[in-house]
Amino acid sequence: TFGILIPIVVAVFSNTDYSLMIISISACMAGAVCGDHCSPISDTTIMASAGAQCEHVNHVSTQLPYAITVAAISFVAYIVAGFTRSAIASLIVGVALLFVFLLFMKKKAAK
Repeated sequence: TFGILIPIVVAVFSNTDYSLMIISISACMAGAVCGDHCSPISDTTIMASAGAQCEHVNHVSTQLPYAITVAAISFVAYIVAGFTRSAIASLIVGVALLFVFLLFMKKKAAK
């Protein structure tokens, strides 16, 4: 995925601000890693479930909540990065959202 999408992203954003190109490459890489992590036919997912000696379907279904949570928070952080063109602002928003989510889950687990 990296080998196909990164040259396309670089070509599309080559005439723009480099900060936007870096953010776009980062989004491309994050999406590829998330897709690899969520895919039941991914080689790394198959190897992880085989290495853990668990049912493959169980492994995939237990990994999805983690991957989807991070993907949703990353989506918001990349929207912030697109508007501000600042990776630092995006990082701050992403970390804050992860912290809020963890506090929410802690309160939910306590009930």
